[in-house]
Amino acid sequence: MSSNKHSKHQKKNELCEIGPGFWNIRGRFKMFCQKVDIGTQMSIIQLSNGNFVVFDTIELDDHLKKQIDKLTNNGDLIEGVIGTHPFHTRSFLSFYKAYPQIAYYGTPRHLRQMPQIPWLGDLQDCNVRQKWEPDVEMRITAGGEFVNPQFGSSHLMSVFIYHPASRTLHVNDTIMYTDRFNQFLKLFGKSDGIMIFHTSIKNCGLHPTADAPYLFRDWMRNMLNDWPFDNICCAHLNIKIGGAHAQVTKLLD
Repeated sequence: MSSNKHSKHQKKNELCEIGPGFWNIRGRFKMFCQKVDIGTQMSIIQLSNGNFVVFDTIELDDHLKKQIDKLTNNGDLIEGVIGTHPFHTRSFLSFYKAYPQIAYYGTPRHLRQMPQIPWLGDLQDCNVRQKWEPDVEMRITAGGEFVNPQFGSSHLMSVFIYHPASRTLHVNDTIMYTDRFNQFLKLFGKSDGIMIFHTSIKNCGLHPTADAPYLFRDWMRNMLNDWPFDNICCAHLNIKIGGAHAQVTKLLD
């Protein structure tokens, strides 16, 4: 289990403590004929009562499961497993088989796609999103289709997770970040890595209405105003430790 919170490039299937009470685990997700690993993620947050909540899932191997078991007393201290993105679903069934005693919550698409899991709640329900406040805050992005996105369509809409104690934001797809090409980027005067919105923002990511871009922009502005995060964990491709709020602000501008 790594505790180097300044590490930007984590090993796969390894718990890494990003900040106090916040662990991020990088997983594999291959695209383009299984040749390019764009990565995926799971985060574990410790609540003030000592218990834990898991956000998103990745495929477990024996090494990772042993780490999670050690941290959470074999899963008995996990209060909930949350699916934050409608299209991040593929590892939930295997995670449920490993930890069937835990309460599971997801997006409407999670509930439709995997009826085998006895979901306890839907993230559309504000009571679910507020369940672990003030330790954890959750918000659904605005301006696009979250409830019933069609397969192969927008990946822009998701639930943002903010952990005040570590000042860390957990985001899937809506925002993507990488610093893998920093040496190359420095040649062009860029040293902070690349941060972008999901490419579907340019076409099907938002509703085809005049006000949709403004709804998304205003939602982002309010999020930035309310959540003074310093770190961001993005499913694709990396995490950014320090300076994340300023870079997301620059991205929006």
